[in-house]
Amino acid sequence: MTEVFSRNGIAPVLSIRDLSCAYISRNFGLLGKKEVKPVLNHINMDIAPGGIFGLTGESGCGKSTLARCILGLIDYEGEIVIDGQKREERGRLSRECRLRLARKAQMVFQDSGASLNPAKKIGILMEEPLCIHRIGSPAERERKTDEMLVRVGLDPSYKKRRVTELSGGQKQRVCVGRALLLEPKLLIADEAISSLDVSVAAQILNLFRDLHDDLGLSILFISHNTDAVEYLCDTVALMEGGSLTISHQEHEGFA
Repeated sequence: MTEVFSRNGIAPVLSIRDLSCAYISRNFGLLGKKEVKPVLNHINMDIAPGGIFGLTGESGCGKSTLARCILGLIDYEGEIVIDGQKREERGRLSRECRLRLARKAQMVFQDSGASLNPAKKIGILMEEPLCIHRIGSPAERERKTDEMLVRVGLDPSYKKRRVTELSGGQKQRVCVGRALLLEPKLLIADEAISSLDVSVAAQILNLFRDLHDDLGLSILFISHNTDAVEYLCDTVALMEGGSLTISHQEHEGFA
């Protein structure tokens, strides 16, 4: 990685330039041909420190593909800069690069149940990122876990529970807290409220708002729910057919 700064000397948390991505289908039979399907078409966007960037659009327009490109899960063309550093690697990332990236950006997925191993208790699941990155002693990791559970609206007693004992909203709170334990600069929420009841979804939206206000957290909030995006985000962009249009922006960006 090489360090990159914006012209005013302050790097955006996330900067994307001329990003394109396509899926290639498999060959069918000996004479079958691969089919290239463009998904993202020359995307440009910035998220300022402490900004909440809302991305909306119909299913299949490329929202989740963009999130996966940012996290280095799929190949792409273009430039992605996270927290002032440009990732130059292409293809499969090394373990060291993935660990560095995980400290900068974390993701909360739509299906919270699928993100949590039902065979493990919540305390073990919460401490897992800290163990992987060798952060703190066992006592320090337990303390950080307790503090994070309280921050996301639960309490330390949840450490002894299993995933199957939690409601959908409680699972999503665990996923949010687990993602924040590494203190990332950017949190990506990909359809994080779409599977929740309206009242529970509103609580999770307020949780994102509180975390943003308390931690100065930068958030990329992806949702097809335009009302939720307008409520939470200071910048709103619409994705159609792999192209991005910023429809509303309260704060001046870095472009």
